[in-house]
This record gives sequence, C-alpha cells and structure tokens, in this order.
Amino acid sequence: MSSIQYPSYQRPVLRPPTARQRYSLEHALLSILLGLLFFVAIFFLFITSFEVWYGGRIYPGISVDGMDMSGLTVQQAADRIAAQVAYPNNGKILLRDGTHIWSATPAQLGLYFDPQTTAQKAFEIGRQGVFTDQLKDQYAIFSSGSSLQPVMILDERATYAYLTTLAGEVDKPSVEASIELKGTEVSVRQGQIGRSLDIPKTTALISMQMRTLHDSIINLSIEEKKPQVLDATQQATLARQMLSQPLTIALPKEDADQSGPWVIDPQTLASMLTFELVKTDKGQQYQMNLNTDQLRSYLTQIAPTLVRTSQNPLMHFNDDTHQLEVAQHAVIGRELDVEGSINAIQEKLRAGEHTISMSMKYTNPGVTDTSTGESLGIRELVHAETSYYYGSSAARVQNITTAASKFNGVLVAPGEVFSMATTLGDITLDNGYAEALIILGNQTIKGVGGGVCQVSTTLFRAAFFAGFPIVERHAHAYRVYYYEKVAGNRVDPKLAGLDATVFVPLVDFKFTNDTPNWLLMETEVNPANSSITWKFYSTPNGRSVTMDTTGTTNLTPPPAPVYHENPDLAKGKIKQVDWAAEGADVSVTRTVTQDGQVVIQDTFNTHYQAWPDMFEYGPGTDVPTQDANKPQG
Repeated sequence: MSSIQYPSYQRPVLRPPTARQRYSLEHALLSILLGLLFFVAIFFLFITSFEVWYGGRIYPGISVDGMDMSGLTVQQAADRIAAQVAYPNNGKILLRDGTHIWSATPAQLGLYFDPQTTAQKAFEIGRQGVFTDQLKDQYAIFSSGSSLQPVMILDERATYAYLTTLAGEVDKPSVEASIELKGTEVSVRQGQIGRSLDIPKTTALISMQMRTLHDSIINLSIEEKKPQVLDATQQATLARQMLSQPLTIALPKEDADQSGPWVIDPQTLASMLTFELVKTDKGQQYQMNLNTDQLRSYLTQIAPTLVRTSQNPLMHFNDDTHQLEVAQHAVIGRELDVEGSINAIQEKLRAGEHTISMSMKYTNPGVTDTSTGESLGIRELVHAETSYYYGSSAARVQNITTAASKFNGVLVAPGEVFSMATTLGDITLDNGYAEALIILGNQTIKGVGGGVCQVSTTLFRAAFFAGFPIVERHAHAYRVYYYEKVAGNRVDPKLAGLDATVFVPLVDFKFTNDTPNWLLMETEVNPANSSITWKFYSTPNGRSVTMDTTGTTNLTPPPAPVYHENPDLAKGKIKQVDWAAEGADVSVTRTVTQDGQVVIQDTFNTHYQAWPDMFEYGPGTDVPTQDANKPQG
C-alpha cells in the first residue's frame, strides 16, 4: 500500500518598507489632503458668496404665479406682484340661479391679495430649519425651481353684504294654499314654494372657486321651502259639493219613528264648515269638517227628544200551559250617540252624502219577548189578594180600572225595590183618570184619581201576605170603609190598619222582591163584583205569613159635621161628600217564617183621625147650625 505525501506550508516573511517607499507614500497622502482642503475652501467660498449675495434677496428658481422672483428683495417682489396680479379687479365671477345670472369681480365679492405677505413667503423659501436643511432646500430650488400662489384673502363680510343684496332678488316667501268662503261661495288661492339664498353655502362655493384665480360660473345654493298645502283645488271642489244642498240628519231606518228628520240648510252648513290640516299618504292636505263644537251643540239639543227608556215586556201567565205569553212587547232603550253621530256625519258628508243616519246607543231590557217562565223562575201563582169597593161611583171605578191596568203584566226583577208611584206615572185626565173624591189635607175634595188608593191597598196586602219586605207604606188620614169590606159587602174590622195610600210623586208604596226569581204581577178588576185582584206569579219560596192585630183602640167619636159652600150647587141644595169615621189606633204585626225560621217580623202602626160628615151647599142655602167642637155620637 503506497502513500501520498503533500508539500509542507511556509509562512511568508514581511519586511518593513524602505525609507524611499515611506517618502513616496507620505507625499501622495499630503497631496490628496491639500486637494481636499482646496476644494472645501472653494466650496465654502462659493457658499459664502452665494449667501452674502442673496442675503436679502429671494433665491433663484422661486416664482409667484409664473412671475420669476429670483434675486428680488422682499419689497421689489411685493411691488412686482402688486403690479402684475390683476385678478381681483379684472376677474369675472358669474353667479347663476336658473336663467338668471349676476356678474361680479372677485374684489366685489371680497377677494384681495396680500403682495407683502406673498413676497415674504417667497423670501422665506430655503431659509427654514438648520443650515444643512437650508442647503438642501436651496439646491432643490436651484435644480427644480419652486412656485407658489399669491396669498389670497377673502373678506366674507363683503361676500355676505353682496349676497344679502342678491337675496332680495332671489328670495320668495312660502305661501300656503287656502280656501275662502263667502256665504256658500267657495274660492281657492294656490300656494307658492318658498325660496331663500343659502348665503353660508354660496360663500363657501365662491371661496373655493376663487382660489383657482380663474373666471368661473357658480350656481347659487338655494334652499326651497314647500308649503304644507300647495294645491287646494280638490278640497275646494269637495267643499262646493258639501254646500250644494241641505244636510238631512235622520234616525236609522230600522229605528225610524215620528222623530225627525232634521235639515241643515246650505247657509248654516257654510257657517259651520271648517278647514283643518291633516297628514295623509300624499302629505298635508285640508280636510273639510263641520265645526265639532257647533255640531255637538246641535245634536245635544236633539238628544233628549230621542231618549227611550228600555222596558220589560208585559207578560201574561197562562194558568193552563204554565207558559208566559207576551201581552205587550219589550221596548229596547235608546239614546243618541252624540260623538258617534258627529264622526258619522263628518265622514259621510266628506264622502258626498247629504242624507245621513245618526248613531244610536241601544239598551236591552232585563227581559225580552223570548224569555221563558223557566228562565225567569216564574212557574206558578204564589199569591193572590182581593179587595172590594162596593158603593163606589162610576168615576172611582174608572180610576181603579185605569190604575190597575198599569201593573197588569209588570215584571219585578230579583232584588228590585218596586216603586208603585214610578210605575203608576202621572195621574191626569189625559192618562185616562176621572175626577172623584180624594183626601187632601183635612178635607175630602173632588180631584183627579180618587180610587187609586184601592189599588195601592190591594198591592200592599198582596206583598204583606206573600211575605215580601215592605220598604215604604203610608196609611190614610182616616178610616175608609171601602178598604175594610169583604165579599158580600160586609165589613171586616180585622182589615183596619191594612190600607196604603199613594199620592204621586210625594207618597209612595214600595216593597222588595228579595227572592232569586223574577216576579210577575197581574191585576184583574171585576166591576160586577166590585173587586180588584192582585196576583203574584213566581217560584214558591216556602214562606208562610201570620198576622196579629190589636184591632181598633183609643176610639174617638167623629167631630161635628162640616159644611162647605160650593158655587156650582143651586141655592137650597145640600150634598154629603164624606162620611163620619171614628178616630182609632191599630197595630198590625206580621211574622214571616221560612223553613221553620223567622225571616221577617215587622209591625205597622196606624193612627186614624176622627173624621166628620162633610157636606157641600149652594150659595144662599140655610145650613144647620151646630157646635163644631161638639163630638157627634
């Protein structure tokens, strides 16, 4: 196996330069250094000379709006700018509004130049910052040049004054369309769009454009203000239509009666017509209405004549079928809906209608014609009471019959306090009553309705013996033997204290239906038997009634007869109009039990005055002379 041998490495030997070599090197370095020093000296000499020369002058390469400012002092530059820049006075700015154009110089609009400041700015170019920065800027100016715009100042006070004067020609006020009435004649004035010069925005446009130092056209900035209503022609047409004929207001067809209709003539309509701005999908528009307050006042006057009180039907209980039969139909209550009618009239009149139905509010009675005995709890006769009026005059019988008919078929609601006077109403000749003897004060006189108390007495006894709570009852001033008679024209003293008088509207008889069922009342007057019967139909409540009476006590004889002159009687004629009755006190106690419990126990105390025979006589008639204070046995 052979091997390869490499030659060994030997480090070179460094020998110091010789004296001759050192001299040559030093001489060369010295020459270079001297050359650099000479160049620097020349450079600084140049720079110094340049700066000295331009120490108070604008550096070369600087221009203002194309005018060379090189080497000029600040004042020289300012004079040249002032002499050569003529734009403020010679320029032309056209202000345009549609087809209208106004011409003005920039100076008129407040533009002027500041030559001194412009020259000073030109002078300061290349002189900012430290020395090295200045040299860099000066070199850049020298190599590329530098141009600046003259300093422009806009006096906006002058601009505002000019534009304010111009606004007098441009501005127009906003005018609302309007409708005017003269009687029934309708006229319309069209609206106008308002225009006003927006001075701040126009000033900004002028300032921006004049910075270019060129003539230009500037569109004025105009702010438009539209009126709420620009055109009222359509509404005026509608107003003419509304006034073209009278307005007729009537009840709804399904409820029409003798009331109305009511007609408002066009002249009155015109005086009520108003124009109100309302917001619609098409913006603000006039809406024609009748003056709400006037219309409300008009309808309020009508309203009372249209009120109808709801009334239950009058019913008859069929004793064979035990079903209710309608004797008189129910009455649905109504009243005028004033606000609803106002809305209906306004809406339909605007729609072109001139015959408009009013809006009504209806109230159903507690019982309708279709109500059944089963639903009302009226299933059978629960009590009947009969009183007798033997010996009554025809007029008294007529009054009994008339009064009793008011209650035949009347329904009393559960919990209702029944008022006889309310149901009875006014007792007048027009309502079917006749003149008969009545008790008024301390005398018996002829008056309308004598005999009605026969009816109230019968009702009192029916409520008494049926076990209903008695709310109000008034006895007669003296004993009336009509009310103590029984069948066969006999007198039953036990009935003393069981009478009741009614004098509408001051004296009333009231009782309460305190059961959960309705109560049907029927009355029957039988002139042949001189009787009146009061029937109660409902659901039996299991009550039983017992009565205890003291009978008449503290009896006092009647006073002496009383005579009254009656000019309607002939001379010598004497007529007895009332009969003597003893004075007495009587106390009746009622006990009502139900399911073995006492539910009502009440006492009715009655004081009867002693009552004289009373006579009437014709003028000039001799009457018996008696001691008025002497009791008659």
